[in-house]
Amino acid sequence: MLQLSHKNLEVWKRSIKLTMKIYQITEKFPNTEIYGLVSQLRRAAVSVPSNIAEGASRTSAKDKVRFFEIARSSLVEIDTQLEIAIQLGYSAEDDLHDVEVIINETFAMLSSLMQSRTRKRR
Repeated sequence: MLQLSHKNLEVWKRSIKLTMKIYQITEKFPNTEIYGLVSQLRRAAVSVPSNIAEGASRTSAKDKVRFFEIARSSLVEIDTQLEIAIQLGYSAEDDLHDVEVIINETFAMLSSLMQSRTRKRR
């Protein structure tokens, strides 16, 4: 494994934790959802740390912000898909509290990173 600077970012570490939680949660979904919500949730979850890593590796502030924005959008996607999972009875809202906290923290951290990069461009 490469020892790159994005692995030192707290936001990246939290997004990895979120991804692990999403994989654990979706293990309990019905087999009929393997190509539906399970796949969508896992793909969106993996997208968050992947885009944080890619953004962190970019040299221009504009590129960094673009990838952080994609990561943040994936968080919104996860939130929506978890709402659908709750409505379908695949997961209980009480069981998702830890995930909700991580999503909110990660979203706020990405927003802060994006603001700081945008200020540097001015």
